[in-house]
Amino acid sequence: MPGGSVLRKLLIVLEMIKIEHTVFALPFAYLGAFLGVRGLPGWNRSFWILVAMVGARSAAMGFNRLVDMRIDAQNPRTSGRALPRGLVSTGFVATFVIASAGLLFLAGWMLNPLSLELVPIALVIVLGYSYTKRFTSLSHLFLGLALGIAPIGGWVAVRGELSWEPWLLSAAVLLWVAGFDIIYSCQDVGFDQDVGLYSFPSRLGVRRALWLSSLFHVGMLGVLIWVFFLFRLSWLSWMGLLLVAITLIYEHRLVRPDDLSRVNAAFFTLNGLVSILLLLFVGLDLCLVV
Repeated sequence: MPGGSVLRKLLIVLEMIKIEHTVFALPFAYLGAFLGVRGLPGWNRSFWILVAMVGARSAAMGFNRLVDMRIDAQNPRTSGRALPRGLVSTGFVATFVIASAGLLFLAGWMLNPLSLELVPIALVIVLGYSYTKRFTSLSHLFLGLALGIAPIGGWVAVRGELSWEPWLLSAAVLLWVAGFDIIYSCQDVGFDQDVGLYSFPSRLGVRRALWLSSLFHVGMLGVLIWVFFLFRLSWLSWMGLLLVAITLIYEHRLVRPDDLSRVNAAFFTLNGLVSILLLLFVGLDLCLVV
């Protein structure tokens, strides 16, 4: 049946883009919203923030898979992905990207005029990242920027205005993402060097790159301390930050220059935990502590 075929292709694409990894950025979008109203943003706005984040990330990841299709086919680690294997067509993925971008526009329209006006800028950032590893080792920071705009989006969604405060939270997200993306890219250091792709591990070597990743994560914690003081958050938020720090320390203990076997655990499981912990503890703080 044609309908079944479309559904099967859609499920393949959703698996290809790892839709569940929206958890990395979504909690920070909600954090921006929670801080913007110092409490719950309401179910309606919360729903459209969710739609915006799913749309933005799905468009970005689908576009990334299209742009990197030939590279993925050459890399033994990624050659099994759906596009290189021909499990889904480029046309179907392109349609998925356009539909996901449409979801983002719809969410912006439902939230407020400024949110809608900022959608094209957000798309340029999240789609543009896919090209950066072709010309700069700062690609990790560009990925950090792509996820780092999430708190600003959440703030604008509930306030309808741009302020300087959420930029601090965005800076923390940028450093966090850049740090864990460096860890993840250590898997491809040899391949990147062979084909001329740019990354800190391929440029600096794995050992120095992991040190840089640690530095970025220390910087993230420092910026979050600034954010917590700025918003006068209580002991509950600080407890969450302590747990985040412990999680990041454990993440860096999992990965060593001579043993990258646990990169996936460090990348996926622990970083998803970081964002959820922050949302849980800061959210409870803003909603429950007087």
